[in-house]
Amino acid sequence: MSSRRNFIKSSGLITGASMVLGTNNLFAQASAEFAGKGELTLTYKPYTLNLRHAFNLSNSSRTTTPVVLTQLAYNGMIGYGEASMPPYLGESHETVLKFLAKVDLSKFEDPFEMENILNYVDQIEEGNKAAKASVDIALHDLVGKIMKQPWYKIWGYDPSTTPNTSYTIGIDTPEVVRIKVKEADPYKILKVKLGRDTDKQMIETIREITDKPLCVDINQGWKDKQMALDMAHWLHDKGVVFIEQGMPKEQIDDNAWLTEHSPIPTIGDESVQRLDDVLKAHHVYNGINIKLMKCTGMREAHKMLTLARALKMKVMIGCMTETSCAISAASQLAPMTDWADLDGALLISNDVYKGVTIVDGKVTLNSKPGIGIEKI
Repeated sequence: MSSRRNFIKSSGLITGASMVLGTNNLFAQASAEFAGKGELTLTYKPYTLNLRHAFNLSNSSRTTTPVVLTQLAYNGMIGYGEASMPPYLGESHETVLKFLAKVDLSKFEDPFEMENILNYVDQIEEGNKAAKASVDIALHDLVGKIMKQPWYKIWGYDPSTTPNTSYTIGIDTPEVVRIKVKEADPYKILKVKLGRDTDKQMIETIREITDKPLCVDINQGWKDKQMALDMAHWLHDKGVVFIEQGMPKEQIDDNAWLTEHSPIPTIGDESVQRLDDVLKAHHVYNGINIKLMKCTGMREAHKMLTLARALKMKVMIGCMTETSCAISAASQLAPMTDWADLDGALLISNDVYKGVTIVDGKVTLNSKPGIGIEKI
């Protein structure tokens, strides 16, 4: 018996169990204190983000992004959330407002019924992932505030292990690209949007100015696997550290072939939306890009991160163009990821929150409870 006990101690199982029990106790104590003392009230309003530069991808261009800002109130406390709707998600102000109007939280006694609440929200209708994320983020913010702890601490993460965030350079003319690269001077890694016939020009223009590491996001812009592999070798020689969604998500075999032969890692983005997609991406890509607006929020993102790590896949935590609300929510997961692309709030000119900051290029978490934000 003693040898078995020593094995358990040495394997860390006791420590892990204590952490889980400790978190459960915190939930139980806070729930007991707040249960039945109020009513969950969801409010929301549309908002439009203005981008500092036109955001040009392989298949689209825009200067604004529609979002919906949510608030979840309970017993005098408020949690903040957000839905961001870039065009490819298929959501809009109209669809999100219509979905949120169907959300009735009066049946739940307190916000600590998180699984029940978010299961209910997820089952109201298919799709509507950003709309669901806006409720999920507000609920996590509210519960974290009640517990008086940030979510990275509730999950047991070390805030000092957050990665540097990349800064996005959209497809543009060489003149504008040079301006964007100079604006990105504080950042340690640049994310370059590719997928048109100007790919090499984009990289060569950037290399005229900086030798910083680059990552590239093709947004499904390449169609031929041999061309994709040739580009992977060329990009490797130019100091690119990974390729995000090189070919259309439907070209599963081609993406897997590219992963097998590429000299740099491949990351699934459009092909990896929710939890079920993580297993499908295994052996097709080296890693996944988790975004709250694709996966319905922090609860599912946490599950995706856990599964990807169990499968020994690389993990990137990403974003859309968002306020500091959704960026700060995603950042709670950053300590357990390999890469971060959390520059969404840096790309807009009309943020309404103050939250997680970028210090010398690094995602820097604060000690504020919940998702760590306040209104500006």
